[in-house]
Amino acid sequence: MKNLYLFAFLIFPFFVFSQSFTTPGTGVNWTLDDIIAQSPSTLSFDGTNYTLNEELIVSQNDTLRIDTGLTLLIADGIRVTVSGTFLCDAGDQQITIDAVDEATPYDGFRFEEVSEVSIQNTYIAHGGGLKVITPDFSATNCTFSENVSGVSTGAAISLSNGSPQILNNIFSYNDLPAVSSGANTNVSASIIGNFMEANGQSNQNRPQINMGTTGTDTLRIVGNTIMGDPAMDQVGGIAVANLVGGQIVAIIDDNLITNNRYGLTIAGGNAFAYIRGNIIEDNDTQNLPNIGGSGISLNSNTDTQTIIVSNNQFRRNLWGITVIGEASINLGDGAENPGENIFADNGNSGQIYALYNNTDNTLQAKNNCWIEGQDNTSADAESVIFHQVDDSSLGLVVFDPIGCQNWGTENVAIQNFAFYPNPAQNEIHFSNTNNFETVKIFSLRGRLLEKTILQPGSNNLNLDLPHGIYLLQFIRDGQKITKKLIVK
Repeated sequence: MKNLYLFAFLIFPFFVFSQSFTTPGTGVNWTLDDIIAQSPSTLSFDGTNYTLNEELIVSQNDTLRIDTGLTLLIADGIRVTVSGTFLCDAGDQQITIDAVDEATPYDGFRFEEVSEVSIQNTYIAHGGGLKVITPDFSATNCTFSENVSGVSTGAAISLSNGSPQILNNIFSYNDLPAVSSGANTNVSASIIGNFMEANGQSNQNRPQINMGTTGTDTLRIVGNTIMGDPAMDQVGGIAVANLVGGQIVAIIDDNLITNNRYGLTIAGGNAFAYIRGNIIEDNDTQNLPNIGGSGISLNSNTDTQTIIVSNNQFRRNLWGITVIGEASINLGDGAENPGENIFADNGNSGQIYALYNNTDNTLQAKNNCWIEGQDNTSADAESVIFHQVDDSSLGLVVFDPIGCQNWGTENVAIQNFAFYPNPAQNEIHFSNTNNFETVKIFSLRGRLLEKTILQPGSNNLNLDLPHGIYLLQFIRDGQKITKKLIVK
């Protein structure tokens, strides 16, 4: 008889079903308070914080709107799925979305293909990221911090379609890349003005921005600061790859890319890109030149890359630029591309490599400064370029004429700008020789704490801030640079 009972138990096991609340899809605007009224087991409020305890599904035609500054805590493993509209914007007030317990992250947000999503001034942390299938997505002035692999396995924000907008956000210490798209999806995102630091804490071979094919529209990666964590020696800066027979159209301009395994790579054929005005420095964290460390690396099996590179600055990478397989680059053709790239101290094993042409293609590289800080001769350029002269099986690099005319001096001055002391207590000091107009102080959660008008010459900035780490954004004529401040 005991065996019979055991047999019955095996046939009819006990199941535990997870609970969830689904909006009815009747075209209603829902708030968090509305959900509490409808399903108090799903969402609760303790007078300070809202807590989501069960799965939440926003149906097509319905809207979930968060338009006041509040804190939403989400329980272990819980997912929010949106097929309707998700609006998260409280104006100048910050919205916080975090885990109930940082040690047990929630599963994250999944935005279906038919959804519409706008997220602004929101701190999102300790979850499983954002899986963005919809093309109608924007995230502006948000902070994404310490998120892990969950509903999104590709990045803190994983994109799948169209032309989503990722503007002026902070991405810090996420386990995965900051932003990614799939290898077999066409995504032409605008990733503009973001501050990215130390993403990729799982230390996988993935960069902080990891994008696939774009289709015929243009991927824009512009004006970002991408700082690596030297301890994460597998993590690169930016990668754009065509591995599935698609197409790449990209503009990669005015980024600061520093302290990563490598700076920027474009892999695969059928690729067109402008790479202009970037500062690419100290990308050498792995320190294995045979497998990485380039400021820019281009790699293709077919001679179908058109990569136009001008006005960039390459310093202290293991390689300045490497061109591999049948890849190709235009570093200055004396006609439409002015060149004017600057190289300094890119090298490994005691040898300087500004440009390594590891292809049989002839590369145009006119009007560049191959050794910064001095007049360059042809012999100087030859000493830092590896090409047909060094190995007869390789293609030639056409580098005459050469020029070093202090190109980028203004950008160098801006990037080298510093204040003191740091760490600070009550105030900081700096000489405003760059004519910055304003400085904004942000918390690491992205909240604007102070805004100060600056004067030419010496400036003293009084601080009334608790102990901690902050971000200072100095702004001039649309240009901006972000520096970290430690208050002790």
